[in-house]
Amino acid sequence: MRMRTILVTGSEGQIGSELVPALRRIYGDSNVIASDIKVSPNSAGQGPYERLDVTDGRALMETAKKYRVDTIIHLAALLSATAETKPLAAWQINMNGLLNALEAARECKCRFFMPSSIGVFGPATPKKNTPQVTVQRPATMYGINKLSGELLCDYYHRKYGVDTRGLRFPGLISHAAPPGGGTTDYAVEMYFAAVERGSYTSYIAEGTYLDMMYMPDAIRAVIQLLEADESRLTCRNAYNVTAMSVSPEMIAEAIRRHIPTFTVTYCPDPARQAIADSWPDGMDCSAAQADWGFRPEYDLEKMTEDMLSNIAARVRQST
Repeated sequence: MRMRTILVTGSEGQIGSELVPALRRIYGDSNVIASDIKVSPNSAGQGPYERLDVTDGRALMETAKKYRVDTIIHLAALLSATAETKPLAAWQINMNGLLNALEAARECKCRFFMPSSIGVFGPATPKKNTPQVTVQRPATMYGINKLSGELLCDYYHRKYGVDTRGLRFPGLISHAAPPGGGTTDYAVEMYFAAVERGSYTSYIAEGTYLDMMYMPDAIRAVIQLLEADESRLTCRNAYNVTAMSVSPEMIAEAIRRHIPTFTVTYCPDPARQAIADSWPDGMDCSAAQADWGFRPEYDLEKMTEDMLSNIAARVRQST
């Protein structure tokens, strides 16, 4: 079944700010309803927008029914570092918001997508070539939320027949939206600092390998999974996806090939470093490759060139 009318929650966040325009190019402006808690959205004027607090289940249900949506893409959430500083708020937004969105999908018979994360893994998980199915004992509130979300989506599929789907995203790198409180946001900050100041102080230590993906690959993966034949989905709510396993010094080295004078110093933040150390170095994505043809297009070099070019263009426009 091809998607026709899509509701996106958390549309003003890092993923939503690029996913909504991509969806509108494919399905039409009027068929993609952006929603967020913000009063003044960046997407205003480009298609339908609803101010929506996902913890308000009635409002979420009414919005889904108002537009007769057949797909809900639920992105609204507090990210890893922010969730650790506000654990009770994270549970309220990440879990109660998800439950409200799933109820809307059940009532309206919608296809449903929720992004999961490498945060679902923990210190006991194999760090290298992390399997699709393995030990999951997350050590953060964000990871607990995301693992609970995977299980809740599985439950709604088994219990109610909701067509739920999801991806375990690595760190996502984008030039279009500012960092949103994630542990891997150091990478985004580094690119902006390279163009704007020529130097950066990393809150993640040298030698810390983490999975990363450039946002265009992430957007493409969401759409591919949602359009995939349901009969081929063996993992449904938790496909491992990644494009590269990199450390801060690898990103810095890639930047210096374009900006030779760029310098990086390291001052690890204990809280965020502890989160990073609990996550995998690199995930096994063979299930996503086999089931629906996942293939990233950007490696570190290609991503770096595109990031620096776009950030430089933005800086020129602002001066």
